[in-house]
Amino acid sequence: MSDDTMGRFPVPDHDELPEDIRDRIEEETEQAGFTPNVFEGFAYKPSHFRAFFAYHDALTEDTPLEREEIEMLIVTVSGINDCLYCVVGHGALLRIFASAPKLADQLATNHRTADLSEQHREMLDFAVKLTEEPGRVDDDDIEALRDVGFSQEEIWDIGSVVSVFNLSNRMATFADMRPNDEFYGMGR
Repeated sequence: MSDDTMGRFPVPDHDELPEDIRDRIEEETEQAGFTPNVFEGFAYKPSHFRAFFAYHDALTEDTPLEREEIEMLIVTVSGINDCLYCVVGHGALLRIFASAPKLADQLATNHRTADLSEQHREMLDFAVKLTEEPGRVDDDDIEALRDVGFSQEEIWDIGSVVSVFNLSNRMATFADMRPNDEFYGMGR
């Protein structure tokens, strides 16, 4: 595994990882054409790897939200949190899922200047508030999401994505996780 994965913790040797984690990393490598550093990084602690990716998979697979909406949330939150790894990695995914080569850069720097629908602007305004001022989120914020057409389940999933990626951003920053070079050019 690469020494460029993260700066503050060692990356475990692939052959020494538990079989289920090796299998998951190999699956992701085959699908992407390279191994995203987040997989090698989280392999540092296998129990955390399993929990993190189980939650990630639930967020992206068991939701009525479109995948591009999930990536919009992640990129916006990651920009606020100055998480280079997630801005670059999820920015690439957003460009691909949304077929919008400029959107990720706009959301990472200031979602308010992006060309968004009223529904998506409200969703990202909520994501910003939950990230920056979680104690100030109230019933009016939930009602505003309902008013623009989000269902109860979608609102739950929006809050879940924002919350998990605040955690993810902090872990990536804490570990000095570095984006793969491949991400920079994807979807451009």
